[in-house]
Amino acid sequence: MLMIRFQRIGRTNDPAFRIVVLEKERAAKAGNIVELLGTYNPRSKALTLNEERVKHWIAMGAQPTGSIHNLLVNKGVITGKKVNVLPKKTSQKKEEEKMAETPVTPVVETKEEIPVIEAVSAETASAS
Repeated sequence: MLMIRFQRIGRTNDPAFRIVVLEKERAAKAGNIVELLGTYNPRSKALTLNEERVKHWIAMGAQPTGSIHNLLVNKGVITGKKVNVLPKKTSQKKEEEKMAETPVTPVVETKEEIPVIEAVSAETASAS
């Protein structure tokens, strides 16, 4: 399956990306690309894109990643809603429900009398 995805280029702490078409199983950095579609610099928001080729590859069955899909929707290349690409978090309600499901055994304090052991002094022990 072909994917349209980012390929990171640029120095450390200075990211820049190529927008490429490549096999899904290939590594994003080292994989042999099928076609270079454009570049994107997230710092300056500079985008160069061959819109005709992007539409061609999507028509051929290439799947854009979530980030690429959102970028293409922003720029008006494709229509549709944006995709949530952030990782899913567990909500507060779900955690509270899990806590409610686990049975809590109540701690019952009993007031039993503890037997008092009297200390036996050496004098009384030798006398008996």
